[in-house]
Amino acid sequence: MVVATVEFRNIAGTEAALGWAGSHTVVVDRPEGKAGGKDLGFNGAQLLGLAIGGCYCNDLRYVAHNLGHEIGEISVRVTVNLEGSPLIATKADVEVHLEMSDGGDPSDLIKKAWEVCTVANSLRRGIPVSLTNVGQDL
Repeated sequence: MVVATVEFRNIAGTEAALGWAGSHTVVVDRPEGKAGGKDLGFNGAQLLGLAIGGCYCNDLRYVAHNLGHEIGEISVRVTVNLEGSPLIATKADVEVHLEMSDGGDPSDLIKKAWEVCTVANSLRRGIPVSLTNVGQDL
């Protein structure tokens, strides 16, 4: 089993949070004027879209490498639709444009990478999400 853990802490002097995993960081905030937000970083819906698109971009590279293909250009756009109260993601659309270095047809590679995309597969299948209040033991 592979485990990935991320952590978040508030950023002093703001109402934003700094998240990290290893040596990589991201700032999370709300839009300007929303619940103290200053638009200093990504909101949850944007992070969800980044998780889907980023995972898929990586999987395109993994699959290409495993098949011995070389990718020229990748362009991925993820649109996350939100509805309701509480607001939840109801749909995510992924558009991909892929060019192979040799000019070949990327259709098979696009399909195979989508079939193994960890984040997309996890969302489609659903995963349990739990919350534990650890109080001051952070």
